[in-house]
Amino acid sequence: MNIVSKELFQHMVRIRRQIHKHPELGYQEENTAAIITEELKRLGIKATTGIAKTGVIGRIDTTKKTGPVVALRADMDAIAIHEETGLEFSSEVKGVMHACGHDGHVAMLIGAAAILMQSLKTGNVILVFQPAEEGEGGALKIMESGLLEDAKAIYACHLDRHFKVGQLVVQEGTISAFTDRFEISIKGKGGHVAQPHDTIDAIVVASLIVMSLQTIVSREVNPMYPSIVSVGQIEGGTVPNAVAENARLCGTVRTTEENVRKQIIAGIKRIVNAAGRLHNADVKVEIIKGYPAVTNTCNESEIARTAVKNIIGDEALVDTQFASMGGEDFSFYLEKIPGCLARLGAQKEGFANIPAHSSTFDFDENALGVGAAFLAEAAKLTLDHLEKP
Repeated sequence: MNIVSKELFQHMVRIRRQIHKHPELGYQEENTAAIITEELKRLGIKATTGIAKTGVIGRIDTTKKTGPVVALRADMDAIAIHEETGLEFSSEVKGVMHACGHDGHVAMLIGAAAILMQSLKTGNVILVFQPAEEGEGGALKIMESGLLEDAKAIYACHLDRHFKVGQLVVQEGTISAFTDRFEISIKGKGGHVAQPHDTIDAIVVASLIVMSLQTIVSREVNPMYPSIVSVGQIEGGTVPNAVAENARLCGTVRTTEENVRKQIIAGIKRIVNAAGRLHNADVKVEIIKGYPAVTNTCNESEIARTAVKNIIGDEALVDTQFASMGGEDFSFYLEKIPGCLARLGAQKEGFANIPAHSSTFDFDENALGVGAAFLAEAAKLTLDHLEKP
């Protein structure tokens, strides 16, 4: 799909592979930041480094520096997974790999910067290379830096294996979930298994809680609202012939509506406290609030759709009709700035059934040109719109 020049596409591939070979976890992206800074310098773009510790901010200004400002964002961090793809440019860092496409996101934003340096006629564009998207909320620290205060809109795209190269999903409204966690501690009374009547079994209490939590979504939440309550970790006991005195449960809650989020959290607390009272165990529940849901704004979603039509055509737009239950800290930007996060088709032959955050994840690099062109076009259309009286 020849949307950008052959030279630019090949350069983006080289950048992507260089970053892929040297992945870095959140707030450790020093080598990645150095690559980005050098690329921006090569394009004649001034870069501000050390934002949110390892983030990089570039800014493209036309001669009219007082004009409107649009931001484009790419996340930079990798994941603590040992790579098993067998690619010639596989990770050289043991236990760390780019398993979510952030290496591609960086390459695409550099590509978009190159396009804008050749074609931007009016307004200004902020290039946000953000650290620590994977669970650490780097977007919030970028916002706290104050460098996006004059941005009137923000755009990003995320590579998605579910769709073919040349397809994009642009939806207004909620497109991803709130991502909250919970930790439950249970303290019973330990003892020998031969005298269970003298004990309070923390594992029995934990088991009751795990099974009861499943009824929140199946019996308490309106089925029209997608929701998830999942216990992903359970710890308890030390030896097989002793009743466990302590147990610990950890899990996640995914919702797309604030009222359902509150309902489920209240339900977790109610069930845990009831189980504790039932078995005379001491229980504690901690709710760790995660990322808000990503909610694309109407006007910016329409601009994003127009950008897709301009670079590919109407046939490129795909409507999924439902939100992803994944999380994205792009939501922190959208709490303050209108914007849109698009899902970019990147399905690679033979890899379609391999999910992100897998040790064998990969994507079709032809998506890089599509993503770069989309981001640049969305920025230009928005600036043209903002310039109109």
